[in-house]
Amino acid sequence: MEVYQKKEHIVKDISNGTKYDAEKDRTSWSKMHPFQAQMMSIDRVTDEDHWQDVRLIKFDISGSNISYTPGDVVMIQPENIESVVDEFIQLLNLDENKILVISKQDKDTTLPSCLKNPISTREVVRKYFDIQGVPKRYFFELLSFFTTSEMEREKLLEFASAEGQEELYGYCYRSKRNYLEVFQDFPNAAANIPLGYLFDLIPGMKPRAFSIASAPSVHHNQLHILMAVVNYKTNLHRPRLGVCSNWLASFKESDIKNKKIRLWVTKGSINLPKDPDTPIVMVGPGTGVAPFRSIIQERASKDQRGNVLFFGSRSKKKDFFFKEEWDELCAANHLKLFTAFSRDQGHKIYVQHRIKECSQLVWDVMEMQKGYFYIAGNAKDMPAAVMESLKDIAKQCGKLSDEETEQYFKKLDATRHLQYETWS
Repeated sequence: MEVYQKKEHIVKDISNGTKYDAEKDRTSWSKMHPFQAQMMSIDRVTDEDHWQDVRLIKFDISGSNISYTPGDVVMIQPENIESVVDEFIQLLNLDENKILVISKQDKDTTLPSCLKNPISTREVVRKYFDIQGVPKRYFFELLSFFTTSEMEREKLLEFASAEGQEELYGYCYRSKRNYLEVFQDFPNAAANIPLGYLFDLIPGMKPRAFSIASAPSVHHNQLHILMAVVNYKTNLHRPRLGVCSNWLASFKESDIKNKKIRLWVTKGSINLPKDPDTPIVMVGPGTGVAPFRSIIQERASKDQRGNVLFFGSRSKKKDFFFKEEWDELCAANHLKLFTAFSRDQGHKIYVQHRIKECSQLVWDVMEMQKGYFYIAGNAKDMPAAVMESLKDIAKQCGKLSDEETEQYFKKLDATRHLQYETWS
């Protein structure tokens, strides 16, 4: 049998008490050196009987010197939940208490901060391996080196072959079968993998990006996110769970004082107008409203007006995020709010419908006042539907032809008067 050669990581067992001198901590907050933020609160902002669990999470960033502006994004490094870690360790028969030193064979690269040495096997599994991710094609070929079962080896090599891609799609990608579940299906291979070789088989967990939902001028030394807990079903028995959202949502109020979350801030795709008096129109259904809470809070704190928000959700009673805040801002003339609750009446009403109802207002901001228009939220259908409404407004209020309308919005896009922050 061909022998598989390990490439990247060297794992040294120092359980016997071998001394190890770790490098000094750095203080620049980045992927390689994230800030350990204290979680302050994690509050559900949808009704308990609502189909979606959405949380407003607040982090304490005092002492970090982290600065951010409205429109910025926070990157959060997730971990695996304990039940998944337990299952993985048991399946691969790992010694969870073994103490290790991990180093790169390539001296020009840097280990991620979660592999700070020395570290236990359990910590490595919890903090590093993306065991709930979906394997790539090459994984099945690598896994075939470790099985002593000819049946397993034949199947793994079939999945790795060009001829086996349709079957691999049906087995793995359509149902989003993860590394842990593949190991369960190939127990002989799983039982023969040394810990050091797992670094070649399973990638590290990638950070997750969240729009910052707070203004630094209002929430000093704090950073907020609005997070939907991802949980959906495929044809597999076990539901698919979002790694980061379910990890954060698993923390109880009694536990959060002991929880430090690795995070850092990056620039987002939203840029605000340089002139503070420039009016803005924001379209943010669902959790897409998160960056606009930051923007509106910041502008209101400086008495900047001309803020228009179109918010949409299913129900006014069950998932109307930040209602009390919006009411106060509207009363102070810092905000004009238009809402669309799709399930509160016999026919569905979405943000694009409200936009068309406010055609003259939207056109005045876009064209007459040279304002900015922002769209944030799920990329599936909403952005295209909103754009269709905007084009109809341009034709109706601006008397533009089809060709002129297309050119008009290309210009808005090129001059950043029209901006998107959407995700799948």
